[in-house]
This record gives sequence, C-alpha cells and structure tokens, in this order.
Amino acid sequence: MALISFPHHLALLAAAAPDRPAVVCGGRTLTRAELERAADLLARDLAARGVGLGDFVTVALPNSIDWFVSYVAIWKLGAIPQPVSAKLPPRELAAIVELAAPKVVIGVEPGTEMGQFLPAGLVCLPKGYQPPVSQASTNQASTNQASTNQMDADLPDRVSPAWKAPTSGGSTGRPKLIVSGDPALIDTEADPAVMLSRDGCLVMPGPLYHNGPAVWSCQALLSGSTVVLLERFDAEATLAAIEEHRADVVYLVPTMMKRILRLPDEVRFGYDLSSLRVVWHLAEPCPQWLKQAWIDWLGPERIVELYAGTEAQAVTTIIGTEWLEHRGSVGKVITGEIKICDPDGNELPAGEQGEVWMRASHREDPTYQYLGAEAKQLAGGWESLGDMGWFDADGYLYLGDRLADMILTGGSNVYPAEVESALQEHPAVKSVVVIGLPDDDRGNSVHAIVEADPAEVSTEELLAFATERLAKYKLPRTVEYVDVPLRDEAGKVRRSSLRTERTAQ
Repeated sequence: MALISFPHHLALLAAAAPDRPAVVCGGRTLTRAELERAADLLARDLAARGVGLGDFVTVALPNSIDWFVSYVAIWKLGAIPQPVSAKLPPRELAAIVELAAPKVVIGVEPGTEMGQFLPAGLVCLPKGYQPPVSQASTNQASTNQASTNQMDADLPDRVSPAWKAPTSGGSTGRPKLIVSGDPALIDTEADPAVMLSRDGCLVMPGPLYHNGPAVWSCQALLSGSTVVLLERFDAEATLAAIEEHRADVVYLVPTMMKRILRLPDEVRFGYDLSSLRVVWHLAEPCPQWLKQAWIDWLGPERIVELYAGTEAQAVTTIIGTEWLEHRGSVGKVITGEIKICDPDGNELPAGEQGEVWMRASHREDPTYQYLGAEAKQLAGGWESLGDMGWFDADGYLYLGDRLADMILTGGSNVYPAEVESALQEHPAVKSVVVIGLPDDDRGNSVHAIVEADPAEVSTEELLAFATERLAKYKLPRTVEYVDVPLRDEAGKVRRSSLRTERTAQ
C-alpha cells in the first residue's frame, strides 16, 4: 500500500502527462496541467480568506469545469468540499450553511437573493469567480510543467480529514450532512475504484451535487481518466459524448436509461458505443424490463448495478450476467455486512423480507459522520437506512418497498416531511401529506394531498409558495385537495393506505 494525498497524486499525474485532458465540459477542455494551475491559484485565494485544514467549503456550482477546480483547490488546503445544488432555495441553503459553518461559499453572488439568509460576513464567491493573478503566479504559469511542480511544492502537502461532505434531506424535514470517514488519500498501488481505468474516459451526465455522480467523477479524475461532463442530462448528447470521446465508463440512473431507450431507433443505434466497458446504474430501483432492454442492447457483461447509501457502511454490486440468473437482485455484498431483521431486530433467514441493516465490518473507523441527524442503530454497530429487502439462498440481495417514506424520483431522494413542512407554512393549508405515485418516466412523482379550500389557495399559488422553499425536483407534480383531516389526533398518518387508494383507482 502506498498512500499519498489527493493533491500530490494529481500533481504527479499532471507532471507525467501535462497536456492530457482532465475535464471536458460545455465545449471547454482543461488539461491536467491547467487544472493544477487553476486549482493552485484558487487554493491560495481561499487560504488568504482563512480556509485551512478541516474547514468546510460549500460548493454551490452547476456541472462545470469550475466545480473540479474548486474541489482540487479545497483538497490542496486540507479542507472539506461540501457540495450543494446551485439552484437551492435561499432558506434551504441557509440551513445547510448553518450545519456546515463553512469558511467560504463558492457559487453564490454576494448580495443576491440566494444568499439573503446567509450569515453576515460569510465569504461568498460568485459562479465564474477568477482569483487575482499575482506576478509571481504569472511567471510560474509560463514555465508549464516545471511551474506545476514548483507551485505544488509552495503549498504544504495537506490531507483533508474527509474528502467529501454531501447533503441529504432528512426525514425530519431538515437537511443533514454526511461527512465521509475517508481522508483525501489514495493508494497508488491499488486498482482504480468502481471499475474505472487508468487513462480511460468517464461520461458523466448526472448532477455533481449528488453523491454518486461526484464520487464517480472524482474517482475518475484520480485514476487518470478524462471526465466528460454534461452540463445537464440529455439522452442523445450522452450517446454522442460516449462516441466522440471513446468513453469506457458511463454513469446513469434508471430515469436516464429510460429516456435513452425511448430515443428513436435510428438515433439510438446510430452512435458507436463499442468503447464502453461498463454502464453503471444506481441511485433508484431499476425496473426489470428496463434492465433487460439494456442487456439486450449492449450485452449483460457491460451492465453493472451498485446498491449502497452515501454512508457506505456496506456495498453490493451485480453484473448483468449474474442478474440474468438472479433477476431483480442488486447483488452480493462486496464491502461490509448486511443482514435482514424483523421489527424486533431478529435476523431473518433467506427468502423472508425485513429491514435491511448494514455494518462497516471491513474497517475500524466509521465510514461517515452525520451533522444534523442521528443514525438508526441496533446493537453491534448495525445501522439502517430504512430499506426493506431479503436475501435468496445464494446470498443475493433483493430490495422491497421502502420502510421509510422517501420518494425516489428521477434518481433524486425526496423526503415527504421536508415538502410537507414547506407547504404547511401557507396559512390556508390545514394539513398536508406527501406521497410518491408511480411514474413511467421518473419512477415516482411527488403528489401532495392538501387539506385546504382551493378557493383560498389555488394549486398555482401553492406551488409558487413552495418554489421559494424547495428545490425544483422536490416540488409536487400534482396537488389534490381534500376536506377531511389527514392525520389522527396523535398526528399519525398511514401513507401506504393513501398511496394504495390512489394507485388502485
């Protein structure tokens, strides 16, 4: 094992092949050497603003080259990148900033509406921010590879205690931070993570503020692969990027897979995808018909699924060839441990469905730390993310309904309590329950059942009210008005019954 810091490793990659593309996005390409120089300049600027070892830096940037420059700059200081959507409502951003207490927020224009609830004095750097270039930096940059080594040497080699800290909407209606238990260290003797290749190419159409796309993209960068990043998902553009850049790995969620599959045959079959080794899919359940269609199209050996939480206590994977023998499974455990328990915490035998419990038995240190929440635990270090499932006799895991009420829509997690909390703020709303309804395109759609008089608050007014408080993907797509109480006197509600009544109609 040969552990070195992320920044030192990236500097070595830049020295070895300075002109190799590191990131491609929006018609712009940044080479390894250019990424080093840009990140070094931003790191110095952030350091001058007080960012140091272990500090959070919130990154509110859309998919862009600047996102990668920011991450590498933060790692150079031993700080912790904390990504959020660039389109967060002001109150949600403020709640996350309150948890993280970052030294700097990158991607928020000072004095704008998005930053209106942020603490006074917090440093905000706008999207597209360019640090001032000193004469010394200019002189260094003119010497190309030699300057890269010199500039890297000028900054102490520091290791971020946590290489990432993504957010997740909590079931309580408030966001939480999931701070990685892994420092920013890489074993240069180990194979690249998640089936990436050295000097390969990853096409990433997913939003980088989500954990999966960020993990795959960062690991691709660290492996030496080029990251071809789409500014936003587009079905045909994804195929075009694979062909143009001869990508060997692509990351998708089932919603993307559906939209690609629905392209006209002459379009879908018109692109050369022969370079692909791996089509990863994760983040939401994949219908069997959809997975079979992709297996029929590209071959089972290229289709790979992963199941895990951002918390990463345990991981399962399954290749299409295995899936054909265990249809519907999300695979065998490859990291940590998983067991299935009844409501009393008793382990269940193969074939019986219960709650999925995970344990990070492969390491001594925790895989994560929550800020703003507490884990659901059993004795012995077992934790639950709220999923239901079962094992077959061969040790393959299958997932059932969610124990919790989280709605998976288009690969994103939506917690009903968070949406309900926002809608409940409207004075005309007496009570509200949010459920997920089946949707052929997105997997589920967010449906709000509202106890209110539509003459007092129309659907348009209610959604406009919610838009000020919720990210776009969390907004209800449909609103239903009722004139009866939705909860009993204890405040309890049977979401499953409400969902069953509406799906049976």
